[in-house]
Amino acid sequence: MQTKDPSYLALLHLGAHLRELTKQRGPDTHGKSIPAPARAADLHNELDALLESTRLNNPWFTEESCLYALRYWGDALSEDSLEHWLSAYKTPGSISLEVALIMAGNIPLVGFHDLIAVLLTGNKALVKSASKDTQLLKYAVSRLAHYDPALKDRIRFTDEKLGAFDAVIATGSTNTSRYFEYYFSKKPHIIRKNRHGVAVLSGQETSAELSGLAEDVFRYFGMGCRSVSKLYVPKGYDFDPLFNAFYPYKHLINHQKYGNNYDYNKAVYLMSGSPMLDNGFLLLKEDKGIGSPIGTLFYEPYEKQEEVVQRLRALSEELQCVVGGSWLVDAIPFGSSQKPELGTYADGVDTVDFLLKTSAESLSAN
Repeated sequence: MQTKDPSYLALLHLGAHLRELTKQRGPDTHGKSIPAPARAADLHNELDALLESTRLNNPWFTEESCLYALRYWGDALSEDSLEHWLSAYKTPGSISLEVALIMAGNIPLVGFHDLIAVLLTGNKALVKSASKDTQLLKYAVSRLAHYDPALKDRIRFTDEKLGAFDAVIATGSTNTSRYFEYYFSKKPHIIRKNRHGVAVLSGQETSAELSGLAEDVFRYFGMGCRSVSKLYVPKGYDFDPLFNAFYPYKHLINHQKYGNNYDYNKAVYLMSGSPMLDNGFLLLKEDKGIGSPIGTLFYEPYEKQEEVVQRLRALSEELQCVVGGSWLVDAIPFGSSQKPELGTYADGVDTVDFLLKTSAESLSAN
């Protein structure tokens, strides 16, 4: 964009703050982070308080998960990253819209991309956040308002029924999307449904690629729409190298909620007589579905790579991302599913373009 919204500088400051804040922990390891010498006692204490309040509100949001999300946004909100993203768009219009944001709460800060898109296009946000993802989001917003006090009037949170607004971006399940489609049919909208990540293996992957796949499977306990929940493997595939790559994530079974899901699904499969592979913390089950439950990873054998391409094409409306080798067109590299660039949009719908066009249409109507 040629003319940047004032929130642009606030976002740059927030990115720098998050990078400094997360330096109060060393490089994250599997299961825990390593304390680093505090550069400033106030930052150290601030991070401790934020992580603890977030975990208490939602046990799925562990310190490791939250630090990963904060680090991701610290890197994403750099000048180079923002410039690369925004350079593809024209100057925002002069009409400021009230955009309602209904956010999911499956992973930390999952709705933050929508929020910054609204701000950078010169609009106001009416935020209805998920009850299980409020601490990190409100923390980020408070920091933005610290850098640009005008944002206090451009970002409003609500727990009530949405009032007046000009457009809406709503993220939920396939079931709730039907309600959203009906309720918001008369407003410009983006309605998101359940989508999933899948990975395609050739059997020739390196140990580094399999380690990357493990990250795609286990990050955020596999609860993200970009988490790999299904594998396509060649017929006769040897799972031993994959299990070796998965082994560093064995600590997840000690997480009460993850462990409960693993135990429940294992009991269901045993009682139904369903064949499965079990490494003690993850169940691999042959299944044609693509949305596997927590603690389970579906897989499906194939004979020819052309088969997989056809299957993926048929499932395109249900897929958020496909992980695989360079031979697979449009696949992203192993280990990158939870590191999307700012210009990678959920469900393939360009949020910024939607907001700019909606603003232009409102200007024409007036």
